[in-house]
Amino acid sequence: MATKNVKFEDKMLELEHIIDELENGNLDLEDSIEKYTKAMKLVNECNEKLNDIESRIAKIIDEDGNESDLEVK
Repeated sequence: MATKNVKFEDKMLELEHIIDELENGNLDLEDSIEKYTKAMKLVNECNEKLNDIESRIAKIIDEDGNESDLEVK
């Protein structure tokens, strides 16, 4: 699955599924490592997306159409 074009919510569902498989304990060592590696890749991609969204939300358009930083308290 090409994860760059996959929606954030779908990545989170896949991550939850992988976590369930790992917690189940029925995978052999090689499969566990493969699943863990995939999970970490998904975590990084989701973090990047969240950081991007946070940056976009922090910018607001004022009445004059100028961007200004939104102060988060």
